Amino acid sequence: MKILVLNSGSSSLKFQLFSKKDLAVLAAGLIEQIGDENSGASLSYTDPSGSNLELKQSGCVSDHREAIQLMTEMLQKSGTLTDTGELAGIGHRVVHGGETFHLPIRIDATVIAAIDELIPLAPLHNPANLLGIRVSMEHAAHIPQVAVFDTAFHQSIPEHAYLYALPHRLYKEQKVRRYGFHGTSHAYVAGQAAKQLGKPLTELNIITLHLGNGASAAAISRGSCIDTSMGMTPLEGLVMGTRCGDLDPAILFYLGRETGMSMDDLDTLLNKESGLKGICDESDMRSISEAAEKGEKRAQLALAIFCYRLKKYIGAYTAALGGVDCIVFTGGIGENSAITRKLSCEGLEQMGICLDVSRNSIRQEEVLEIQTAESPVSILVVPTDEEYEIARQTLQIIEQSDSDEQG
Repeated sequence: MKILVLNSGSSSLKFQLFSKKDLAVLAAGLIEQIGDENSGASLSYTDPSGSNLELKQSGCVSDHREAIQLMTEMLQKSGTLTDTGELAGIGHRVVHGGETFHLPIRIDATVIAAIDELIPLAPLHNPANLLGIRVSMEHAAHIPQVAVFDTAFHQSIPEHAYLYALPHRLYKEQKVRRYGFHGTSHAYVAGQAAKQLGKPLTELNIITLHLGNGASAAAISRGSCIDTSMGMTPLEGLVMGTRCGDLDPAILFYLGRETGMSMDDLDTLLNKESGLKGICDESDMRSISEAAEKGEKRAQLALAIFCYRLKKYIGAYTAALGGVDCIVFTGGIGENSAITRKLSCEGLEQMGICLDVSRNSIRQEEVLEIQTAESPVSILVVPTDEEYEIARQTLQIIEQSDSDEQG
């Protein structure tokens, strides 16, 4: 039996197939530009001899229904899935669960209706996630399906941390509050860090830093998240590829008055034209680091601003936790940018955060400890695996459901 994980975007379908027995990856694929004549599909898999192979296909995939059919055909062609009857379950990534969903849940009509009601909180993501769910349930109605929410891990954040200093009616009536995102990644790497350190997660205070084009920090006390940098939307917090992160809100009023920018203009400015891109016209940290090394001033400034914001959050979350045992870097930037890790930890030695520069320069695909031998605080680079975590949670819910039915 196998577990299929689906991440449905507005014009893409990302998927991975896992063995139920040990959650080993059997195949991973991506279908892009759905609805376009230049649609493309790729599938990586391992054949019975252990060879790594790849299938590719191009041509118009008109909608998500065709995408799921194409995914099934490619999995069958690879030999990794004979038919949907081999599936023990299907797990779906859903960006926003609001206050409704604190845990992953078996999908039924009531769950679908609840996700639909949450669309105003995630108008760009939840509709696409929901579309993938609906098409998948049409295609494999007999297979148990589970929704795993990016926001769920952060639902343990206390009221004093998730409420904004706004009129309380805005929370009661409009649900304005901090929700946080990247929860699946933060949960996964915190668990991996505990394994690496050989201690129960319930005995550790951990700061996790998920750094990519989108970036967020989380303060995790004994397995429960107590604060996170993203807010009601993914715009708040750290500097990101094209998002500004923390900002004086009065800047919006000023720009509206002085430039005549509309609400849509301001939305585009803050979400798509700011962050690293706004500072130096480049959003890819690899290119920025290379340019900074060559002496390009704006690239150096972008790197400095990005790392300074990180450092402030490390300090703030150390205070919120009452001390930290471990800092975890993950995500594309967190896992691959040694200069980002170095600059973010620089000057924090008085807080017990002592990075080993030589170990920090090592590249490997497994968990890496980069603190000095004397450092009271562990500093880890942990490759994230959100699909694995979704598969794990999906299997947990299905087994729990089966147990309840038998009981």
